[in-house]
Amino acid sequence: MSAGRGILHSERNDHSRADGSSVTEPVHVIQMWIPPDEPGIEPSYQELPIDAELDAGALVVVASGLPRHRNDAAVGLHNRYAGLHAARLQPGQTVTIPDAPFGHLFVARGTVDVEGSGPREHGDALRLTGSGGPRVTAVTDAEILIWEMHASFDRR
Repeated sequence: MSAGRGILHSERNDHSRADGSSVTEPVHVIQMWIPPDEPGIEPSYQELPIDAELDAGALVVVASGLPRHRNDAAVGLHNRYAGLHAARLQPGQTVTIPDAPFGHLFVARGTVDVEGSGPREHGDALRLTGSGGPRVTAVTDAEILIWEMHASFDRR
C-alpha cells in the first residue's frame, strides 16, 4: 500500500471471510514504512500471492523499487533505493542476505542463526551496514523479512 498524499485504512481480524467460512487463527500484521522518492504520488494498493515461491524456501522479492527487480518484484515500491525480501524456511535451510550498504532483518516467526551475529528469535530485528551478505539459517520453522537499502535519507 502506498499512502501517497494520504490514505485511510484499517486492519482487523474479521471472524468470517467473504465466502462465509470462519477464521480461527489470529492475523499477524507487520507494518513497515519506506518513504517515497517523490512527494505527492497517488495512493495505491497492490497484492500478489507468493505462497508457492515462499514454500520453496528461497529468498523472494516481495516489494521493490530497485531497477534490477522491475521484472520480478511482487509489488512495486515508489522508492528506487529499497527492496523487501521474505523467506519461509525449514530447519537447516539457509538464505543469504542481499549485499547492500544498509539492511534490516526482522524475524516474523521462529528462530534463525545469523552468520557473525548469532541466534535471533520471533520479533527480533537486526540492522546491517555494509554487511557483505551474511547467511541466515533456520533453527526452527521460520519466516524472515529483509529490507535491502542502497541509499540513506538526508536528515536536514
